[in-house]
Amino acid sequence: MRLNQGVEWSVHVLLSLAWLDDDRPVPAADLAASYDLPPAYLNKQLQALVRAGLLRSVPGARGGFLLAQRPEDITLMDVVAAIEGREHAFQCTEIRQHGMGEDAPRSSFRRRCAVDAAMQHAELQWRKALASRTIADIRAEADGHAPSAARIARKAYGRD
Repeated sequence: MRLNQGVEWSVHVLLSLAWLDDDRPVPAADLAASYDLPPAYLNKQLQALVRAGLLRSVPGARGGFLLAQRPEDITLMDVVAAIEGREHAFQCTEIRQHGMGEDAPRSSFRRRCAVDAAMQHAELQWRKALASRTIADIRAEADGHAPSAARIARKAYGRD
């Protein structure tokens, strides 16, 4: 499974906003510049996060984006769903009923496809793992690995 770059960008933006810990919005252009990202493409990700209720958009000259929820309440699964959608990664098309299985009796296919069951189980575990990690968890881990990261983010957005 390969995730869109927008997922990575979105998690970093949410992390940066969590480090700011204030109610002043950050313009999309500033968020893009701080990670050297294409502003128009990042803005599409930001709008998806707004639609998902993870960010709040503030219009106007002093507008921008703010967290819409506490970092403790935003999971990595929320971010993936906002950017990638909620569709299952694996879609069984029942190919076992075609080709060499074409002439098999219909009773052979009453039970769920074992391949589909295995793939759905794996995806469920992946989704549970993502749902168990929050932006606050990522912030705590990043703070432990790079204690100056929060200070750098606050400085980048004029918060120091």
